[in-house]
Amino acid sequence: MRRLIAAAFALLAASAHAFCGFYAGKADASLFNEASQVVIARDGPRTVLTMVNDYKGALSEFALVVPTPQVIRQGQVRVVDKTVVEHLDAFSAPRLAEYHDSDPCRFDFHWGEVEVLPEPPIMYSSMPVPSPAMVKRDAALGITVEARYTLEEYDIVSLSATQSDGLETWLAENGYRLPKGASAALRPYINQGMKFFVAKVNLQNQAQTGYTMLRPLQFAFESEKFMLPMRLGMLNATPDKPQDLIVYVLTRQGRVESSSYRTARLPTGVNLPFFAKPVFNKVYQDMFSEQARREDHRVVFTEYFWNMGGCDPCAAEPLTLEEQRKLGVFWVGGGDPVQNFKALVTPGAEAGKMDANLMQRRGGGGAPVWVTRLHLRYTANSFPEDLMLTQTSDQQNWQARYVIQQPYDGSLAACVPLINGKDCRELCQPKVAAAVKDMGGPLARDARWIQSQHDSCQAACATAKQAGLKAAGHYYQREVPERLQREKLTLAQLTGWSLAQIDALPEAQRYGRPVTATDRAWWQRLFGSKP
Repeated sequence: MRRLIAAAFALLAASAHAFCGFYAGKADASLFNEASQVVIARDGPRTVLTMVNDYKGALSEFALVVPTPQVIRQGQVRVVDKTVVEHLDAFSAPRLAEYHDSDPCRFDFHWGEVEVLPEPPIMYSSMPVPSPAMVKRDAALGITVEARYTLEEYDIVSLSATQSDGLETWLAENGYRLPKGASAALRPYINQGMKFFVAKVNLQNQAQTGYTMLRPLQFAFESEKFMLPMRLGMLNATPDKPQDLIVYVLTRQGRVESSSYRTARLPTGVNLPFFAKPVFNKVYQDMFSEQARREDHRVVFTEYFWNMGGCDPCAAEPLTLEEQRKLGVFWVGGGDPVQNFKALVTPGAEAGKMDANLMQRRGGGGAPVWVTRLHLRYTANSFPEDLMLTQTSDQQNWQARYVIQQPYDGSLAACVPLINGKDCRELCQPKVAAAVKDMGGPLARDARWIQSQHDSCQAACATAKQAGLKAAGHYYQREVPERLQREKLTLAQLTGWSLAQIDALPEAQRYGRPVTATDRAWWQRLFGSKP
């Protein structure tokens, strides 16, 4: 028997501090980019980027500045329902699988029964026009406003710049209070010829939406560069505190990894003590922190890679084709993929016709969508460059998965009277009678043979009782305590917790320590008898 404990680590994002752009707030608001989640759907150079953000601080206005490889014009940007990203997060989250031990208090008494071999198991496989004076001022600063429009609660400007000081001045003159060091952080992107996407929140419009948090922004573009501009996110970070970024990449071919930093897999498939289940979120948080610390915050960790066609075990159902399309997966759900992508980047263009029934389908077979979940914790010193990505040909499913093996809820004290209460004479009566009937012939009338069958049956019964008590004693006194000792050490190694901390957790001392040779009676030690 097994049961999956789904663990969607939304709580991890609540303590994250990273993003591929920076926030700029009007007035004296102190901004911190708290939650960083980025979804990338990419096939060839065609890319759809979805950004989920959280922020804190009293804001009268708010804006987001993100470097982009091209001008993001009206029609290339849309607002996305955050629940779709939350579903993807739950689907790809590190997971805890739970299994249960069978009852160790077993009385396996099968005298006289014909052995039946079990069958093999079945395998299942637009904003106001700027004045001429504003245009002239922009030019003097080396700024060209390429596009300006309003999208629901966002006022959007896409611009290019020739000098970082000019861009910093432009943002300041337009009412944005910039983080310290903005000019230096902007300079590399200007030198690369990148554009800048400025999404300013119109609080009046936002209030009319009824949402209390900013909805994700999604934009589509084509670029040979497969990358995330991380460095600007440093400007909003809490000083001297590592930042987190979770990237979900949806591709057609295979696993995605970093080409600019080492990509590593987290420990997986390990057993944790049963009492860690109620605190599994804390276990995973501390485990990730410990692994990142050991790598000096210089590694991109893979948390999940799986085909969207299924999951085993499932932390959440696979996304429907409709949900995948909402996240920019333009090559599923019907229609020509090129036309589907064109609809994301060209105002007025229509996507290919979608099959309404097909769009509600979940998984099934080898879907042409692979999900890679990358998690990195870094500082300005450990990740000095942007995150460059590459798609590999690897299609071997992999997940960060942890196992709880629940001990049977019983005790040796309860097992002893249960097994000792078995009446062998009474149990053997019907078994011997059946054997006599099956035998037939002269032996069935031979009293000595019949008595020998009674003796044989009762001896087998006594042996079964002894074996049952021995197995139960071994389970409760040796197997479970020894297993828990190994699992506690594993937990300590993964999280950096001390054994004293672990032993202080509720239920940690429930089974005591294993019975060892010194715990045996003197005569057992003398004759070598096992406990």
